[in-house]
Amino acid sequence: MGRDKLKQLGIDLPLFPTTTVGSFPKPDYLLQARAGFLKGEVSLEKLRDLEKKATEFWIGVQEELGIDVVVDGEQYRGDMVAFFAEHLSGFEIGGLVRSYGNRYYRKPIIVSEVEWPGPITVEWWRFAQSLTSKPVKGMLTGPYTIMDWSFNEYYPDRKSACFALAREIRKEVEALIEAGAKIIQIDEPATSVRPEELDMVVESMHIVTDGLPAYFITHICYGDFESIYPSMLRIPVDNFDLEMSNSNLDLLNLFRKYPFSADISFGVIDVHSHKIEDLETVKERIRSALEVLPKENVWIDPDCGLKTRTIDETIAKLKVMLQAVREFRG
Repeated sequence: MGRDKLKQLGIDLPLFPTTTVGSFPKPDYLLQARAGFLKGEVSLEKLRDLEKKATEFWIGVQEELGIDVVVDGEQYRGDMVAFFAEHLSGFEIGGLVRSYGNRYYRKPIIVSEVEWPGPITVEWWRFAQSLTSKPVKGMLTGPYTIMDWSFNEYYPDRKSACFALAREIRKEVEALIEAGAKIIQIDEPATSVRPEELDMVVESMHIVTDGLPAYFITHICYGDFESIYPSMLRIPVDNFDLEMSNSNLDLLNLFRKYPFSADISFGVIDVHSHKIEDLETVKERIRSALEVLPKENVWIDPDCGLKTRTIDETIAKLKVMLQAVREFRG
């Protein structure tokens, strides 16, 4: 399955490849600089230097821990949707709305035709890849989630907006592949918000990925998976990165009933908790996964992005995850 495709792309990963979903917490110096930039007190050049410094730090952490497929940590991004809306033409950025918990983001508004102006994430991917010999994931937000988390004041309906975004995001995917990215993650956390629109998610992902030489991952979280599984397996990606631990692994009951037919990045770390998991807890989660899923298809990572945790919490949680994986490999 996916392992063969990775080898065709020149990537040979060990059993239970380890990765993270994408985001890491920003160091205090970067948070202060971002706030200062918004106030006009910090130059863009200074901000970029600090974003690169933070990216180097997180690449170093991943190297030291032994993570197999690394991420840039998204130190140059704020919200996962607003970031792309700020770079695609056709958007205005609206006021603050609540995302979840005490997290807020500025909701984008589609006001004219959406167009890709040129590479958005490519230089950051190149910079991160220059710091490590391990594969770095390209990281994008998918068209359905951008559409769903935005106001649409231009296109006649949700599908038109979604497919227009898909055509432009495909151009960013093509640019990442041209730069050398071989593993690309397209986040679609809104997939299960409206189960009746699952076909729209499937079709838009076809627009983004069809015919392109990369190993594709989609990250889905927050959702009512019972309403879209197993139909969601029609989404044309190689690997589904799923939040598992925060819901006590209850998705495994669905997988017993309807076998999972793709690779899976299985979340064994609850990123919504400050508590550091003990080794036996993580090992039991992996053990439970292997009772249902073929070991060759299982990747191991946290449930979601780690940006809501502190740096110390993030490193401690990942250390436990990596120790558990080493024991299973042994």
